[in-house]
Amino acid sequence: MLTMVVELEDKPGQLIRVLEPISRLGGNVISVTHRRDETTPLGRIPVRIAVQIDDSKVERLIEEIESRGIVIRSYNRIKHTVTTILLLIGHIIHTDLRDTIDRIDETGFAEVVDMRIIMPELKKPSTAIIKLSALNEEKLRESVRILKEVCMGKGIRVIEPL
Repeated sequence: MLTMVVELEDKPGQLIRVLEPISRLGGNVISVTHRRDETTPLGRIPVRIAVQIDDSKVERLIEEIESRGIVIRSYNRIKHTVTTILLLIGHIIHTDLRDTIDRIDETGFAEVVDMRIIMPELKKPSTAIIKLSALNEEKLRESVRILKEVCMGKGIRVIEPL
């Protein structure tokens, strides 16, 4: 996923100049947000565009848009686009928390993006809320499967959302 903010002149046909290269390179437009009430110092309108596009085509897309004389104010790649939150119950800290996180992060297609732990007492089981993010639904399911496998080996219970 790619998000970019482009500066367009306030006249008909400008947005299509950005959308054509996206389409030609196989991209899928997720959203387009105009801020007609804002203008840049050059009198242009900032437009935020979110696109799903193959990562290997991002640089070429940027070059094509800029070659059309369009100013790209900013762009960034959003690596992971789907998330889920799970509940972990057990001795989370005492069973090598770093290893549990690393097993997900090392996949390259998913990562732990947030984790909150409640430890009532030192020797008692902890409760954690863990947020996983992945490239797509299939990879998210795979990362949940990996987490369950790791946690089963450590005696940690995983509770999935309904």
